[in-house]
Amino acid sequence: MTDQFYDEILLDHNMHPQHLHELPTATCSHAGVNPSCGDEITLHLDLSEGRITNGSFTGVGCAISQASADIMLDLMIGKTPQEALHLAELFSKMISGEITPEELESLEEAGALQNISRMPARVKCATLSWRTLQQLLSSYLSQ
Repeated sequence: MTDQFYDEILLDHNMHPQHLHELPTATCSHAGVNPSCGDEITLHLDLSEGRITNGSFTGVGCAISQASADIMLDLMIGKTPQEALHLAELFSKMISGEITPEELESLEEAGALQNISRMPARVKCATLSWRTLQQLLSSYLSQ
């Protein structure tokens, strides 16, 4: 992806987030914090019928953390918890520069965040929502 395309995707998700709101139907929520910069999100999921049927986030943070959360929820809605955890693992591989082209394709628009791997100071911003999702789903699945 070109840097311009990357910038357009992040800008669009930051300026017009579809998932930045409360979710009254949430069946579980989990808070995540990036202590190095102060970004805070709470991830809200409606886990019904064995799938993530809806999701949102609330909180404050930089453009990268907010856009990443919005992109992540676009990808996760409709997935099973196991599928979502797998995608979160692939995102982590992408950020650490270890992803294959085939794996990258499965991340869809989240692949636009691949350039973050070249910005070490911003990695925690981009991964905040993904780590929060992993914690939430791991807790949910261990119940």
